[in-house]
Amino acid sequence: MGLSWMAWTWPTAAFFIFIVCCILTLTIWEIKKPGGDPRRGIFLIDTTRGDRLFITLLGSAFIFLGWLGLMGTPLWGALAISIVWGFVVFKWA
Repeated sequence: MGLSWMAWTWPTAAFFIFIVCCILTLTIWEIKKPGGDPRRGIFLIDTTRGDRLFITLLGSAFIFLGWLGLMGTPLWGALAISIVWGFVVFKWA
């Protein structure tokens, strides 16, 4: 069964699958190791694990849009920057 009935592409489906996997991972992480208490990081706001995931995803969206606007395709550079961004947010934010 393809995705043509929704006019979706496989990369779009992969993106939403990634989001679901992130949420499931955070759920399992919280069950296995409770205590995602808010912490104050480089943004000077209290953030929980879920907040940091949201900041990572939102920032990555802007990184990809900026890359598309300035560099065009392919998007491998934007992906690399987004992975580093995610690491920075989860480590120090």
